[in-house]
Amino acid sequence: MLNIPMVDLVGQYNKIKPEVDSAIQEILSTAAFINGPHVKKFQENLQEYLGVKHVIPCANGTDALQVAMMALSLEPGDEVITTTFTFIATAEVIALLRLKPVLVDVERDSYNIDPAAIERAITPKTKAIVPVHIFGQCANMEAIMDIARRHNLYVVEDNAQAIGADYTFSDGTVKKSGTIGTIGCTSFFPSKNLGCFGDGGALFTNDDSLAEQIRAVVNHGMKVRYYHDYVGVNSRLDTIQAAVLDIKLKHLDEYIAARQYAAAYYDKAFSATDKIITPKKSDFTTHVYHQYVMILNGVDRAKLMQHLQEKGIACAIYYPVPLHEQKAYQDSRYKKGDFPVSEYLCENVIALPMHTEFTDEKLEYVTKTILDFIG
Repeated sequence: MLNIPMVDLVGQYNKIKPEVDSAIQEILSTAAFINGPHVKKFQENLQEYLGVKHVIPCANGTDALQVAMMALSLEPGDEVITTTFTFIATAEVIALLRLKPVLVDVERDSYNIDPAAIERAITPKTKAIVPVHIFGQCANMEAIMDIARRHNLYVVEDNAQAIGADYTFSDGTVKKSGTIGTIGCTSFFPSKNLGCFGDGGALFTNDDSLAEQIRAVVNHGMKVRYYHDYVGVNSRLDTIQAAVLDIKLKHLDEYIAARQYAAAYYDKAFSATDKIITPKKSDFTTHVYHQYVMILNGVDRAKLMQHLQEKGIACAIYYPVPLHEQKAYQDSRYKKGDFPVSEYLCENVIALPMHTEFTDEKLEYVTKTILDFIG
């Protein structure tokens, strides 16, 4: 029996071990633990990779979202539209800043936020839209940016799951995910496509004045040391994590290709059964497969998951409960049944192992185990 984890970080580390160990040892020797030269180097290299003017590193992806909204000077009571089918951090920061989260449904094929639902949810109090590039492919940013321009709204891209994805506009222009809206935010949590060895995050923008404000907010609101122009936070990417990320950045396209290979293997293996609906890729975006999330059609999910676990195959549900049904975010505006697509997905999706270290033998083991079970 093989052991198949959701993500193989040990295998990935072993391939870059000499570079990583050398970089960490250099930092230990110089004790440049905070804002060391590796932070600036990574920042500059990520700017070049993304084709964006400014990358501002921070402590984690949740901080990135919070700092973005602080830098935009959103005020308590302002409405922010986002998806109900996402990880809690997306709405968490909205609530923490006493803004008003406005939840909308997603598209069934892409699992991404539905632009038509965004349009219907706009009110005079709406100030921003937070599209989540879920599982590794971009939301329909051309439509979303058009909505934002017509209603004078900010767009904060939650790019925690799609770094490296390409978005192609109808005129042929190509941009990296996270660089299209007013601000892009990402997480470098270890399991992400570009992940460090702890917590980390970053914000992206092409707006010079906004970048200056973001840099101040992540550093206690300071532009000049001990002079605080804004209410800020303490959110830094430490030097060791920056060094690890800079090494992994050189391999990011290789990592993406490995994930795409695994996804294509899954797609082909499950193509002949109507009991599995494989994830659909939108025409305007590449898919970097942070997760491989498929829909079960008439399959007992709990029994399948138990079977997979007995066979040594990890699996997960992303996400079991939509935001509008979470206890902490219950709101009289919403009730079960209001977001039928998200609720359907939460009841029927399952995520399979997805990482950079798969072999055909392991992929065959996963797919055969599932196909044998569903009959």
